[in-house]
Amino acid sequence: MNLDLIGKRALVTGSSAGLGEATARMLAAEGAAVVIHGRNKGRVEAVADAIRAAGGTADTALGDLATDEGAADAARAATAGGPVDILVNNAGFYRHLSWTQATAQEWNDTYNVNVVSGVRMIQHLVPAMRERGWGRVVTIGGGLASQPMNTHPQYNATLAARHNLAVSLARDLKGTGVTSNVVSPGAILVDSVKDLVTGIGPDRGWGQTWDEIHPNAVEALIPNDQERFGEPDEIAAAVAYLCGPHAQYVSGATLRVDGGLIRSAF
Repeated sequence: MNLDLIGKRALVTGSSAGLGEATARMLAAEGAAVVIHGRNKGRVEAVADAIRAAGGTADTALGDLATDEGAADAARAATAGGPVDILVNNAGFYRHLSWTQATAQEWNDTYNVNVVSGVRMIQHLVPAMRERGWGRVVTIGGGLASQPMNTHPQYNATLAARHNLAVSLARDLKGTGVTSNVVSPGAILVDSVKDLVTGIGPDRGWGQTWDEIHPNAVEALIPNDQERFGEPDEIAAAVAYLCGPHAQYVSGATLRVDGGLIRSAF
């Protein structure tokens, strides 16, 4: 399917690895000029070089979005080659902490990185989208927004905030030609997830090899209808759809890509 992204410029925050990298690669393959963002210049340049080598168009933007200055730097770099039509707010982080371990400062830091950073980029880039009468904002959320775990509460809460702000933004963008939506991944098999599961699997009796550990980890941690972890490209494809003109009638929506992990009809 041609997603009609040729001529569009897309900034994917946190795209030097993981879901962000997969998303940037797919948008580039669909013809968008992508801006690879991160804090590590070497990693950012490596992803951009790989996209160019595959025939795509890629620029880079460095900056710590958790600060006003870093976000402004990233926005300036992203728009140096032309106006940004698509903003994918992917950047974020979490630490696996219990309620007793997650201090008030940890809550503040997590909220700043996972929520306020995205707000900074929206405020930098969306006004120009309004003026041009076209744009896309896609926020990466997660199932823990609606079905939180007992652990890492500071992260669960920020996902809920990301979903909420995306819908509020959609209401504010009424009639502008700019849309705001959420892609909500389940457990996706990026390198860090595989490393974590492989590390804890033997002690939990899931097996010794990945082939043994994988099905047991799915059943214990993320029981879903597809009986597996998701792949980064499955998230990237959902984002790419929302970025194109075929999704103009999709507003304030949450597109769950989780194999049926979240068991809700709505």
